[in-house]
Amino acid sequence: MKILIVEDDEFITEALRLVLTQQHYAVETANDGEAAWELVQVFAYDLILLDVKLPKLDGISLCRRLRSRGYQMPILLITGQDSSHDRVVGLDAGADDYLVKPFDRDELVARVRALLRRGDLTSAPVLEWGKLHLDPSSCEVTYDRQLIHLTPKEYALLELFLRNSRRVYSCSAILDHLWSFDKTPGEEAVRTQIKGLRQKLKAVGANDLIETVYGIGYRLKPLEAASISPVLEIGKQTQQQTLFAIAGVWHQFKERVSQQVTLIERAIIALLQEKLTDELRATAEYEAHTLAGSLGTFGLGEGSRIAKKIERIFQGNQPIKHETAGHLCQLVTALRQETQRPETEVVKTHREETSPLVLIIDSDRLLTEELAIAARQQGIRVTVANSIITGREAIYRKNPQVVLIDIAISPTIEDSLQLITKFHTQTPSVPVLVYTARDSFGDRLAVAKYGGRYFFQKSTPPAQVIAKVSQILQSSDRTVAKVMVVDDDPQILATVRSLLEPWGMKVTTLADPRHFWETLASALPDLLILDIKMPHISGIELCQVVRNDPLWGSLPIVFLTAYNDTDAVNQVFGAGADDFVSKPIVGPELVTRIVNRWERIKLLRNLAEIDPLTGVSNRQKAIQEFETLLKQGKADDQHLSLAMIRLDSLQQINLMHGYAKGDALLRRVGQLLQQFFHDEAIICRWAGAEFLVGMYDTSQSDGKARLSVVQETLYQEFIADGTEFQLNFSIGLARYPEDGTDLQSLYSAAMTALTPMQIAATYA
Repeated sequence: MKILIVEDDEFITEALRLVLTQQHYAVETANDGEAAWELVQVFAYDLILLDVKLPKLDGISLCRRLRSRGYQMPILLITGQDSSHDRVVGLDAGADDYLVKPFDRDELVARVRALLRRGDLTSAPVLEWGKLHLDPSSCEVTYDRQLIHLTPKEYALLELFLRNSRRVYSCSAILDHLWSFDKTPGEEAVRTQIKGLRQKLKAVGANDLIETVYGIGYRLKPLEAASISPVLEIGKQTQQQTLFAIAGVWHQFKERVSQQVTLIERAIIALLQEKLTDELRATAEYEAHTLAGSLGTFGLGEGSRIAKKIERIFQGNQPIKHETAGHLCQLVTALRQETQRPETEVVKTHREETSPLVLIIDSDRLLTEELAIAARQQGIRVTVANSIITGREAIYRKNPQVVLIDIAISPTIEDSLQLITKFHTQTPSVPVLVYTARDSFGDRLAVAKYGGRYFFQKSTPPAQVIAKVSQILQSSDRTVAKVMVVDDDPQILATVRSLLEPWGMKVTTLADPRHFWETLASALPDLLILDIKMPHISGIELCQVVRNDPLWGSLPIVFLTAYNDTDAVNQVFGAGADDFVSKPIVGPELVTRIVNRWERIKLLRNLAEIDPLTGVSNRQKAIQEFETLLKQGKADDQHLSLAMIRLDSLQQINLMHGYAKGDALLRRVGQLLQQFFHDEAIICRWAGAEFLVGMYDTSQSDGKARLSVVQETLYQEFIADGTEFQLNFSIGLARYPEDGTDLQSLYSAAMTALTPMQIAATYA
C-alpha cells in the first residue's frame, strides 16, 4: 500500500516515514501543497497524511481540490491545533480523519489501518484467503496456523493481492503500488519478489497460491467454490456464462462427435482386415486431430489425450503394425466411452440465467413489483434492495448491469449520491437511473454531478422507465471488436463464437480457407484467429499471405493449435503470429487473450482519434460519430440534441497567464464533459476553444442541467485556487429535427443560439 506524506517539517516527515515503513507501507513525501498536487495527478496513492499548515497551498485547500476533482483516497489531516472548529473545517473539506500533534505512534498506525480498511468495503481487520491469514495490526502472516517470515516487500505484495483479491496486477501496476517513484526498479524486481513469496508460501504447504495470467500479470489463485465467500463471487457470473455457452455447443455437436468416432472405428476395422486405404487413413488422422483439439474444451480432457494418441498412430506413411492395431481398438473403445458420458458430467454448470440484471433500490414495494413485471416482459432480470445498505451489498453480491434508484430512500440525499458515485466509479462502471418523486433543479444537478445517467419522476410509467433501461443495456452490448475465426472444425467455430459474442464482439467464422480472402474483405476484422492444420490451405500460409499485404499487414493474428511443441511454436511466430492459444480451448484464457489484444488495438486507435490535450474525440472522429448518431435518430424517429460550448476568453487567458494555463483549462473542460455526460453522448473538441456534445434521446433541460454542472464545477474549482481572471463561456443548443436534419445545419443552429455566460472566476 502506498502512502503520501505532505508535511513541511522535515523532522516530523522523517518520523512519519520511519513509523510507516516499519509497517511495510511504501511512503512518498511532499513538503508543500502544490508539490503534493502534482504527485497525486501522476501517481496512485492508497492514503494521504496531510498537514493543515503548508506553504504554497494549505492542507484544507488541497483537500477541497482533491475531493472536487474526484479523488476518493482516504485523507488523514495532521495539525497542531486541537479545537472543535478546526476539526469541523477539516472534515467539511473532505478529510476522513483528524490527528493532533504530538501524536502517539500506535494511534497513528491504528488510524491508518482503519482508513485503509474503510477505503475497501470488502476488507476485514484480518485479511483471509482460505487458510492464509494476514493481520495488518501485527504484520503477521500465517498459513494453516504456521507463521511465515516475509521481507517488507513480500509482505506488501501479499497484502496488495489480499486487499484486491479479484484483480490481476501487471508488473508496472505492482511497481506503482509498492515502490516510491524515486526508487522504482525494473520489472525484474517484481518477478524476483513474486518468486520469493511463492517459495515461502510453498514451504508451508500453500502451493500455487499466486498464479500467473499469461500476458497480463499476477493474481491470487481462485479458491475452490465451496470456500469462496459471497463477497468474492463477483467474477463467478462470467465463468458460469462461459460454461453455459460451452454446454450449448456440446449439445449441438455431440452427434457429430459420435460420427467422427465412427469414422475412426471404420478405419481401424479396415486396418484389422488389411483393407486400410491411404484416403481412409488420412480421414482417421484428420478426425482424431479434430477431436484432440476440441474435446478438452467441453471437459473431456481424457478424450483429447486419447484422440491425440490415435492421431499419432495414423500419422505418416509407415505401415501400422498388427500389435498397434490392437492398441488402437482399446483406444477407440475408451474414446467412445468418454464421448458418451452424461452431459451433466461433460460440462458442469448450474445453467443460471444469463439475461441482464437490473438492481432496483426502492422501498416502495408496489412500484418495484410493477417495474419487475415490465422488466421481465423485456427479458430482463430484477433484484430489489429496500435500503441503501442492502443496495451497497448488492454491488458485490449481484453484479448488476444497470441500477434504478430512488434518491429519497435514505434519510439524507447525500447517502444516495455517494452510492451513485460508487456505481459510476467502479470498474466497469454501472449506469444509474434515478426514479424519484423529488424534482428540484438542485436534485437534477446533484445527480448529474455524481454520475447518474437519467432522471425520471415517479409520474413516469414503469414501462417507459424499463424501456430506457433496455436501451441502455443494448447500447452497452454494442460491438467492441470484429473478430474473424478460420477453422475447419465447426465445433471450434461455434465454441469461439459462444465465448466471444457475450463480450460484445462480432464474430465471423469460416470453415473453408479457400474463401479466406473474400471473407476477410467483407468482414473487415480487427483481429484474426487461425487454426494451423486445415485442408487445402494451412493457417501458416494464410498468416504469410496477410503479412505480405500492405493493407492487412498489421492485422493482429492469434493461432489456435493442438500443437504446442517448440517447432510448432517457432513456426507460428516465424510466420508473423502475435499470439497462440493451445487446444483444447480453455474459455477464460481465450477470452482474456483476445480482450487483452483488443485493448492494445484500441490504444493505438486512440492515438489517432483522441485529442491529446483534452482526452475527448478529435474533429475527424467526431464527424463519423455524429453521422452515425443522426442515422440512428432517423431510423428510430428519436430526438437528438447538439450542444456547443465555446471558451470565449481563452485567447485572453493565454496572453495574460500563459498557454499552460489555457491548456489546463481546456483539459479540465474535457474531463468534466466526459464526467457529467453519459457514455452514449458524443463529446469532441471541434476547434480551438470549441467543444461539441451530441446527445441521443436526451431532453434540452437535461442537457442544460449537465452543462450547468460543468460551469458550476469550474467556478468552484477556480475559487479554491488563486489568481483572478475572467472566464467567459458561450453555450448554444440545437435540436434534431426541429433545427436541422444534418450535422452542418445543426452546427449552424447551435452557433446561432450561442448565449454568452460570463463567470468571474479564479485560477491557480
